[in-house]
Amino acid sequence: MADYSGRALWQKIGFKPGYQFMVINKPLDYDALVAGMSAECKEVQDGESLDLIHFFADSEEELRVLLPAFRRKIKSNGMIWVSWPKKASGVDTDLSGDVVRRCGLGLDLVDVKVCAVDETWSGLKFVIPKSMRVENQK
Repeated sequence: MADYSGRALWQKIGFKPGYQFMVINKPLDYDALVAGMSAECKEVQDGESLDLIHFFADSEEELRVLLPAFRRKIKSNGMIWVSWPKKASGVDTDLSGDVVRRCGLGLDLVDVKVCAVDETWSGLKFVIPKSMRVENQK
């Protein structure tokens, strides 16, 4: 697996100029975490055909309720990053990497990348499988 530790968070996540994105349950320091990201990236409060959603989940129930709607909001080549509190963070949660992965796979998403967001949060990137993307439907 590639070592992304020397890269800025916005690079790890894959923000690109022109992206429209949403951040759900945004940590107070998120803007500082993605400092240096292109000014051409536009954060929106709601929308469809988004390039990226970054969802900070607090519980398995919240993840199971909200993730299906987020899947419908991204472009077919878009991505959803789900972040959950690391065990070492001391944050009380029923989430783990395995729980997050199962929730995404249950929605026909595939997990393609993992990263440490900061000392509190881990992240897992989900995408729609290429075979299921609109441009690949005949």
